[in-house]
Amino acid sequence: MKIAVIGSVMVDLIAYTDTVPKAGETLVAKEFAMGCGGKGANQAVAASKLGAEVLMMGRVGDDAFAENSLANFEKYGVSTKHVTKVPGVSSGVAPIWVDADSQNRILIIPGANMHLLPADLDAAADELKQCSMIILQLEIPLETVYAAIEFGNSNGIPVLLNPAPASTELDIDYACRCDYFVPNETELEILTGMPVGNDDEIAAAASSLLAKGLKNLIVTLGDKGALWMHGSERQHVSAPTVSAVDTTGAGDGFIGCFAAELAAGTDVAAALGRAVSYASHSVTGKGTQTSYATAEEFAQWQSSH
Repeated sequence: MKIAVIGSVMVDLIAYTDTVPKAGETLVAKEFAMGCGGKGANQAVAASKLGAEVLMMGRVGDDAFAENSLANFEKYGVSTKHVTKVPGVSSGVAPIWVDADSQNRILIIPGANMHLLPADLDAAADELKQCSMIILQLEIPLETVYAAIEFGNSNGIPVLLNPAPASTELDIDYACRCDYFVPNETELEILTGMPVGNDDEIAAAASSLLAKGLKNLIVTLGDKGALWMHGSERQHVSAPTVSAVDTTGAGDGFIGCFAAELAAGTDVAAALGRAVSYASHSVTGKGTQTSYATAEEFAQWQSSH
C-alpha cells in the first residue's frame, strides 16, 4: 500500500566537530558532509528503502539544491510528481553540528517548504486518496498540516503526525484527530511544559497529552527505545545496544520504518519493535538518509543482533 508523506525537503550541511564553538569563537572541524534531508524527505526515503511505495508532496527552491533533492528522491524510488519548485525562493537548508559524543544540534531554514499550502492538496487529491497512510511533520505551515489531517479524516486514511520541530502553537484538537502522534522526549517537554528527566516524568507528561484525547501516543526515547500509550495501556519497547556514530535522523528513520511496517500489514506492537531496531541501526553510520538500511541490509543486521 502507498504511503503519502506531506512535508519538508531540506539539504543537510553537516559539520563533525569535537566541540561546538562558543559566541565569537572559531574552531576547525574534523569533517564536513552534505546530504539530502528534511524530516519529510527523510521519512519518505526510509520507508522507500524498506520497500514501501511512497508519494512525496513538498516544495523546493529554484537553486542547485533543488535538482539534487529531486535526483535523490528518484534514486531511492520516491515519487516526485508533487514535489515542485518555487520561483525566487531558496530550498530549505539545515546546518547540523555533530559533536564528539555523537549528539547533534540543528538549525532549520525552511525556505520553499513554507510555500506548501492547503490549496496544493487539491492538485494531489486523486493520488492521496489511494494512499494507506499520511505522514506529517511541522516543517511546513501549520494550516497545511491541519488541512492534510482533515483530508485524511474525510477519506478514511490513517494519519501519523510527528510534531517536530515542536511548537506550542500546535492545536491539540487536530493532534487528537490523528491516528498516531509521535514526539521525542524534547518535543514532549515543549508540548506539555512538563519535565522529562526520568521514566516517571516522561510517563506523566505523556499521560497529560493522552488525557486530551490522543488515540496512539508514541514517544521515541533514543537509546532507551520507545513508549507506546493508548487508552489505559502502556508499553515500553527497548532498543538494542549499539555504538553510536551519528544520531542525526534516527527519529525519522523510526517513523519511516514504522509506517512501512504498518503499510505492509504488520501490527502496531511488532512495527514498533522493528522501528526501534531500525533507528538503532541508523545511528551506527554517518549522515541521515545515507545511514538508513535497505530491507536486505536491515534483515542482515537484525540476524546478528
